[in-house]
Amino acid sequence: MKRLIYTTLLVSGLAGVMAPGAFAQQDSTKKNRKDLDYGIVKITRDEKDSTNKDLKKGRFVGGITFTRVDWGFSRLIDNGSFNLSPNNEFLDYKGGKTSTFSFDVLQFGYRFNSNFKVYVAGGFDWTLIRLRKDITIAKNSNEFVYTDQAPVHFSKNRFSSSYVHIPLNFEFRTSENKNSKRFYLVLGPEVSFLLNGKIKQVSEERGKEKQYDSYHFQSVRYGGTVRFGYGGIGLFTKYYFNDMFTTSQQAGLKNMSFGVTFGLN
Repeated sequence: MKRLIYTTLLVSGLAGVMAPGAFAQQDSTKKNRKDLDYGIVKITRDEKDSTNKDLKKGRFVGGITFTRVDWGFSRLIDNGSFNLSPNNEFLDYKGGKTSTFSFDVLQFGYRFNSNFKVYVAGGFDWTLIRLRKDITIAKNSNEFVYTDQAPVHFSKNRFSSSYVHIPLNFEFRTSENKNSKRFYLVLGPEVSFLLNGKIKQVSEERGKEKQYDSYHFQSVRYGGTVRFGYGGIGLFTKYYFNDMFTTSQQAGLKNMSFGVTFGLN
């Protein structure tokens, strides 16, 4: 995941050097705001025309981007409760170190006017659960089972999933204020497709270990997101409507997340 994040940040940084302000959707100059196409990266300029007035006519917008970077905390909800049931106690986790990270890399939609846009996006999403117990969840098993690794103690026992997500977003925004910034409300459903599950463990006895499997995570996940912000920063919350896992013992165990979002364009 780190390699993918670094690569994306590098590409985005290069694009930002070539076109300052491309990711913030504000431009204090009065130059013609056409799309910028550098081959690998296409930056869509979705704000003002050459007269520095908001476009009132509808138009299609889209391209490769790096935005809606969500970074925050994840919580498991067990049949409506934040307390885990006996069937799920082995998933007891450290709340301060159980996190989520996601971002979008492309989008395509239609801006009806300066204040409303509908678009489909695509990106990546990670849920990183820091387990409290020294257990290892079994790979390639028909059931959700685990083994106790005592006397081995893990300084890190992270159980995670990664998805490709495709949100359908409805964006409402105010007119620009005197600082050339706006308030944003972005909400809508999304569907996600599992890439893999992963266990990363660190201990003095074994060093660093990594294992990959589906670990019974849902292959298709669907939920909804709400973001509210000002300028290029805001807050988000996500909730997934179907169960987190496919096993019957974990029926009713769902996932939600909340935190800070960067880039509301």
